[in-house]
Amino acid sequence: MQSNQNSNYNNESITSLKGADRVRLRPGVIFGSDGLEGCEHAVFEILSNSIDEAREGFGSKIEVVRYKDQSILVKDYGRGIPVDYNPKEERYNWELVFCELYAGGKYQNNSGENYEFSLGLNGLGTCATQYASAYMDATIYRDGMRYDLHFEKGENIGGLVKEPTHKRVTGTQIRWLPDRDVFTDIAIPLSYFQDILRRQAIVNAGLTFELFDEESGETFTYYYENGIRDYLAELAGNTSLTDVHYLQTETRGRDREDKPEYKLKFEAAFCFNNQINLLEYYHNSSFLEYGGAPDKAVKSAFVSAIDKYLKTNNLYKKDEKKITFSDIEDSLILVINSFSTITSYENQTKKSITNKFIQDAMTDFFREQLEIYFIENKMDADKIANQVLANKRSRETAEKTRVSIRKKLTGSLDMNNRVEKFVNCRTKDVSRREIYIVEGDSALGSCKQGRDAEFQAIIPIRGKILNCLKADYNKIFNSDIITDLLKVLGCGVEIKSKHNTGLNSFDINQLRWSKIILCTDADVDGFQIRTLILTMLYRLTPTLIEKGYVYIAETPLYEITTKNKTYFAYSDGEKATVLAQIGKEKYDIQRSKGLGENDADMMRLTTMNPQTRRLIRVSPSDAAATARMFDLLLGDNLSGRKEHIALNGHLYLDEVDVS
Repeated sequence: MQSNQNSNYNNESITSLKGADRVRLRPGVIFGSDGLEGCEHAVFEILSNSIDEAREGFGSKIEVVRYKDQSILVKDYGRGIPVDYNPKEERYNWELVFCELYAGGKYQNNSGENYEFSLGLNGLGTCATQYASAYMDATIYRDGMRYDLHFEKGENIGGLVKEPTHKRVTGTQIRWLPDRDVFTDIAIPLSYFQDILRRQAIVNAGLTFELFDEESGETFTYYYENGIRDYLAELAGNTSLTDVHYLQTETRGRDREDKPEYKLKFEAAFCFNNQINLLEYYHNSSFLEYGGAPDKAVKSAFVSAIDKYLKTNNLYKKDEKKITFSDIEDSLILVINSFSTITSYENQTKKSITNKFIQDAMTDFFREQLEIYFIENKMDADKIANQVLANKRSRETAEKTRVSIRKKLTGSLDMNNRVEKFVNCRTKDVSRREIYIVEGDSALGSCKQGRDAEFQAIIPIRGKILNCLKADYNKIFNSDIITDLLKVLGCGVEIKSKHNTGLNSFDINQLRWSKIILCTDADVDGFQIRTLILTMLYRLTPTLIEKGYVYIAETPLYEITTKNKTYFAYSDGEKATVLAQIGKEKYDIQRSKGLGENDADMMRLTTMNPQTRRLIRVSPSDAAATARMFDLLLGDNLSGRKEHIALNGHLYLDEVDVS
């Protein structure tokens, strides 16, 4: 191997990032991303400090402002961040808090020194956000003083400004502008602020969050007096199988024998609902998007408890398989709000926790409490058991259907899995293979003769294709026209429905074609057939449209021949242009009455020729619009159809056959 002569890797090649560069040049390490998600996480870091104060009993309201210039303000009424001189560290606290990574007042929370349960444990958030800001202004009220700090791009400007104040209020307000030099995007949407403040109101009962959006001029207030209980009642409404059941406990333990003991407390609320399902986990107020320990505990405990109840009451059929958590989850609304004095997060973004003791403690607690709940609430227990069994049996039926569909729609196109009148091409190279879906046997003949047999295949639509918008899945998959077409495509079907996920057998990697080309006559019948095919693809294989595999072939309406040249026109306007170009030269003109009447040479020169053909790629918006219009005209929306005809019917009077 030849060495690079320009490389000079030696002792001086090793460097370290210093100061603000530790964050500014590597924001993804701290915030999880250098994009919008990372910028949003910085907001949560500042908000977390205010929430920690309120949770300790200092302040009952937190205010957030989203400014037009994309700066953000977070204001609390806590004790105020200590920023004056620290004799112990022989430095000012503002330097430690705003300019020193891994510094803060939450490292001794297990001993209850300052914060018993804290969102922030690493001492990174405030400093890292400051380093990642174009500017940051902090105003702190405490000890009868007002303190002001100003930072620009990680550097303090003007030091600490300190003056007495007669205001009795205490607290901290921080306003900052995320730096575009650090994050690729700082345009945090209003929805993010709304979502995060709503979530924090849910898990911090009695704490008010007020959001002012300068752009819209609106103010939003979030408050749940009873926290997760009120939230679950709001979600479930009047549709629940069971009432909201609330649990809480407090305990101590350790993750390993050699690790320190710590405190854990948590509350949970759940109910069963056959219309809504939701699982949410929060730890020290941080939303655990990926769950971790609480999620594992819930899955283990609920499966164990409900399975035990089913067995005890002989509700399983003979030789019936055990339930899975997916059978429970489909009808479960559950929120866990937990707190611990020691927390092991998977990373700085705090989306998952890994504490073994938390997992074990929650598992044991839920198993015990569910057993008691089932004994004390026999009617609810029977409702839950029957619903879970119904979910299970529906899942298993769907899975059998899925397997059957997969067998039916996939496999090699050989003598044992043949499709009537399908004409294959020779090449096995999927990147070159094209499938033309044509209208009937007559079109099959002309297209077959005019194609390039090396890479162009053809399948005719025989008879009237089913309206897939109105038909149920059983009827759809009993249609030979549809199943033959899907079999030729090879990729299966995707059914994006909560109750039909088991039917999903779609695999884009199994698609046998680079282009799927709809080729129909340019008349009313042709348009209807094209619409029906598009609707079928839109409902059963939408990814094919989303990824640009589906095309519409334009076919010539006129063939105009002179002594020396042949012209093809695709509309009356193009015909007029060609005739003007020919001038006084003699010509012969033929109008195409359909693909079946087009000769092979015409198809070879136009529709089947990659160099000259006109193909329109179908976009997702095109397909959606087609489906909407088709549903309006042929679906169940009778009032909408009447309205459409009343408004637009006059446009088509000339085409009405009243003979």
